[in-house]
Amino acid sequence: MSGLINVVPSIVAIVYTILDITKTALGGNEKFKRFIPLTACLLGIIIGIISFYFVPGVFETNNLFIAIVIGAASGLSATGANQAVKQLTKQETKTE
Repeated sequence: MSGLINVVPSIVAIVYTILDITKTALGGNEKFKRFIPLTACLLGIIIGIISFYFVPGVFETNNLFIAIVIGAASGLSATGANQAVKQLTKQETKTE
């Protein structure tokens, strides 16, 4: 179980970084912003598959489907992390 504890935050950080760089490079394109959750999920799946095959034992399972699900959930967690950071750093506006 210790391998899983290390891999989920790693996938979240990688997906978050890739999405942030892509969003900045595209200048905050509204079409891209609509697909951020789907993109995060797909990136997580890709990273999960790569980790399963090239970093043996990281998921502590011999089932590729489990690695895909963990990757997808971790990728979607990056979207949640993005929203948490956005809400925590949002400036309060006073309305009078």
